[in-house]
Amino acid sequence: MRGALFGPVQSPAMRRGVVAVLASAALLLSAACSGDGDGGSSGQPAGSPSASDSASPASPSRSADLPPAKGSAKVVSTLTEGLKSPWGLAALPGGDLLVSSRDEGTVRRIDGESGKQTLLGSVPGVSPAGEGGLLGLAVSSTFGADRLVYAYFTTTSDNRIVRMSYDEKRPAGQQLGAPDTILRGIPKGSIHNGGRIAFGPDKMLYAGTGETGDTGLAQDKESLAGKILRMTPDGEPVHGNPEADSVVYSYGHRNVQGLAWDKERRLWAAEFGQNTWDELNLIEPGGNYGWPEVEGREGEGGFIDPVAQWKTSEASPSGIAYAEGSIWMAGLRGERLWRIPLSGEKAEEPSADPQSFLDEKHGRLRTVVSAGSDRLWLVTSNTDGRGTQKPGDDRILQVEVR
Repeated sequence: MRGALFGPVQSPAMRRGVVAVLASAALLLSAACSGDGDGGSSGQPAGSPSASDSASPASPSRSADLPPAKGSAKVVSTLTEGLKSPWGLAALPGGDLLVSSRDEGTVRRIDGESGKQTLLGSVPGVSPAGEGGLLGLAVSSTFGADRLVYAYFTTTSDNRIVRMSYDEKRPAGQQLGAPDTILRGIPKGSIHNGGRIAFGPDKMLYAGTGETGDTGLAQDKESLAGKILRMTPDGEPVHGNPEADSVVYSYGHRNVQGLAWDKERRLWAAEFGQNTWDELNLIEPGGNYGWPEVEGREGEGGFIDPVAQWKTSEASPSGIAYAEGSIWMAGLRGERLWRIPLSGEKAEEPSADPQSFLDEKHGRLRTVVSAGSDRLWLVTSNTDGRGTQKPGDDRILQVEVR
């Protein structure tokens, strides 16, 4: 149950009832779905089901500004290739990109037009093993003034978040300053290290963590594992967090690797399930998302159900991004890009069935970032020891979406 620390919360069933009353027209859409991923066990065989077999919405609220029920996604170019174990991706002002290598512990700059790669440097202290290493990247919300790059990585003792100054005037390979640790002590494991970080519309830093395979940590509010964290750029708890002296923002997560905000400034998160369902969740402060007590939609009081869910053979969600009225979710084991069209400001369900695109065409898909308007940057993940590597892997692709 939720517990007294964060107070009571409406159950998902109650919220859906309110939505149904307020909506001028409600459409009950069938649910199927998909879920497990990068390091979880799975009893499901790989497959390529139709969109109608793998969707999950229920009772959306319709309005004139909803995205179309059917969308599209088309790779229009390959920006760069030959990347080794790429994981984090962050856009610089002006359109260039920073990409991390999980296993090499390096950060490279990618020219947003030519795809030229420049090595910024290695991040000291990174200890790659299993699913750990140099993971998420984020650029300071005041980068023009402070030139700071943030990174989430695994050390020999923990996962931590650091920031580094970036001086592009220095020689290649020497452009990153010494890491300044802003948060340490996030539990590490051979699996489920989370790792996604991003600055929100409130200019605060958010991080998705994993429960390292120790399932009990997800429900332990004193642990930083199996959580979404919210902190100041200095790594301190934010005023308005559920608990004043804690960076914990939500809990009961298995392994969060996707964070994105929609135009209504709502936070969405993707996470790996275990044997049954992967999830896309709409995050509420203090919300309990159920792991390990529940997996996927169970309608059990005290836990927040996912907005969408997928079978473990179809997704293994990592990065997500918002564009053209939809959440776009990269799938690892599923080897596809999912589109989840969103409902209006108050609705908490997709407005139509999720669709998959690029099924098995580019291998495992790790990270997706908005490139502005109707474009996305999409990072493949075939050189991490789990994919089938082809000549040129790994790549950053530019995708046109609707």
